[in-house]
Amino acid sequence: MGNRNSRRSRKFYWEQVGAIQTLLERYVKEQDASIDLEKYLRICEQLGQEPDPQKMPLDLSEFPEQVQVAFFIFDLLEDRWEGMSGSYLGKSWNTLGYFFDLYGVQDQKETLYIMKMYEGIVVKDRSQKAEQRRKAEERRNSASGGKKYTHNVKG
Repeated sequence: MGNRNSRRSRKFYWEQVGAIQTLLERYVKEQDASIDLEKYLRICEQLGQEPDPQKMPLDLSEFPEQVQVAFFIFDLLEDRWEGMSGSYLGKSWNTLGYFFDLYGVQDQKETLYIMKMYEGIVVKDRSQKAEQRRKAEERRNSASGGKKYTHNVKG
C-alpha cells in the first residue's frame, strides 16, 4: 500500500513539473512580445471583452514561490556568450552555491532543477530566433542576387 501511495505522489510531482515547464515555455515566448499584462487588461476593457486567462500574458506572480526564487537566483548569475558569433550559451554556474547560501534557499536541488529547465528553454528559444534571423538574411541576399557591389566614384 505504501508503494502505491508513493508512486501516486511521484506521478503528481512530475505532473506539476510538466505544468511548470509548459508555463516556463509560454513565459519565454511571451517575453519578446510588446504586450504585458497591464496593456492586455486595458485592451480588453476598451473592447468591452472579458479577459481570457489562456491568452493573458504571464506574470512572475503566477508561478509557485519556489519557481519565483529560481527566477531570482537565475537572474543573479552571469550570462555566457560565445565570442565570435555572439551566441548565448547560458549562465555561468560558478557562484550558485554562494547565492543559495546568501539567500538561504531551502530546497537547493529542486531550485537548481527549475533553473536548469528554464535555462534550457531560454537557450533553445534564443538559438531558434538566431536561426530564423540567419535564414531571413539568406533569403534577402538570395533575392537580391546575393551580390553586393560597391563602387568608388571619384569626381
